[in-house]
Amino acid sequence: MVAKKGDGLLMVYSDVSAENDEEYNRWYNEEHIPERLSIPGVLNAARYEVVQGGPKYLACYELSSPDAWYSDEWQKWLKEPTEWSKRMSPSVIGTENIRNLYKRIYPADVSEETANADMSPVILVGRMSVPEGLDEKFNKAYNEERLPEALKIPGYIRARRWEAVMGAPKYSTVHEMESMDVVNGEGWKAWSP
Repeated sequence: MVAKKGDGLLMVYSDVSAENDEEYNRWYNEEHIPERLSIPGVLNAARYEVVQGGPKYLACYELSSPDAWYSDEWQKWLKEPTEWSKRMSPSVIGTENIRNLYKRIYPADVSEETANADMSPVILVGRMSVPEGLDEKFNKAYNEERLPEALKIPGYIRARRWEAVMGAPKYSTVHEMESMDVVNGEGWKAWSP
């Protein structure tokens, strides 16, 4: 079975005007995601609509490694976009467009169960930087104390942590959940006051 999760993650956050919203979503779902999934090293992809905060849309691309972004195949799509992409890309029509490329820093190894799992129906993304000199202490506490506690919350699937190789802030944590009930539940509220 081919893994669906690897050592890299590309996250594209975007907002578009109301007049472009319908076509933008069609372009993303009908052309853009299938194009990217055809690139070697792109393992899986999903799009999310934000229910709290913003920008409104988030596209996540699971990569074998961050190097997939730099591959000739990926760069060809960037340099030779389709006509539809020339009109609808978030870099063209986005009122907000944030692109971050990450390498996985937690867990050290991905279990077979995680590697073969589909994209979760609900994710919560935490993006942060820490004061200089505190990275090691912060990462140790987050990985060894905070995340094991989160795993005890009913409906909480897993977390993976990432370090930016392109974009900012430096760190991102992707919390995967079964439903919005997890975020609205007492367990999450106690964990994330």
